[in-house]
Amino acid sequence: MAELIRVACVQMTSRADKAANLARAEALVARAAATGAEVVLLPEKWNGIGDAEFLHGIAERLDGGESVGAMSDWATRHGIAIVGGSITERRDGWEKCFNTCVVVDPDGELSAVYRKIHLFDVEVGGVRYWESEAEHPGDEPVLAEVGDWKVGLSICYDLRFPELYRILTLEGAELLTVPAHFTLYTGRDHWSLLLRARAVENQCFVAAAGQVGETMPGKLSYGRSLIADPWGVVLAQAPDEEGVIAADLDRARLREIRAKLPCLDHRQPGAYRWPAPA
Repeated sequence: MAELIRVACVQMTSRADKAANLARAEALVARAAATGAEVVLLPEKWNGIGDAEFLHGIAERLDGGESVGAMSDWATRHGIAIVGGSITERRDGWEKCFNTCVVVDPDGELSAVYRKIHLFDVEVGGVRYWESEAEHPGDEPVLAEVGDWKVGLSICYDLRFPELYRILTLEGAELLTVPAHFTLYTGRDHWSLLLRARAVENQCFVAAAGQVGETMPGKLSYGRSLIADPWGVVLAQAPDEEGVIAADLDRARLREIRAKLPCLDHRQPGAYRWPAPA
């Protein structure tokens, strides 16, 4: 088993120009691969951000879609795995779209698909965000295998629901990925705090790739893409601009922390009860 794996996070400012977003992502993925990364994480909706009408217009099927095809090409060209942030997916028989993360292996093959479970239907900082206008929620946690590392997939607002990450951890996750489009208003107070909490409580590495800057008029995103270890130590953090961060993850570090502070082994499932209704 590979004890070390190098992970990179791409930070972008995606807007309502799909062609420009794909070109920028291609350049940033190449930069990430040049750091020696074996796994590259893209942010949420890296191929296009806009209102419900725009998202429906750029939505793709996974089979034969332009964005999945591009990720497949980049993966094979650079010999890397790509955790594809998220794109807007069209599925036959569904009225709305899905916010979907795909994992592409170094051979360009699709190896995992996760659809965002928790939709961001809130008003914060005087700005309204209502993802359910354009999207259906997913309904299943997904654990991917990248190399021989177990990777728990999530997207943005999922970060506020610790149950999801505990399930992924109990299923074997060693790395938790969080592609995001976090708002500036919530990100300033909660982004690093929540990411490090998920790392510490699950004793997992966490890699989070974010959108940065004004992706839509009047809607600012926080950025500060981050990689943390299972002790909550920040291994890399992005500045407030487009770019790439990378860090080496050491499985021995994870094992050491879990052995010295075996809180996962100390769980008492028989004592836990969900309120009725949950």
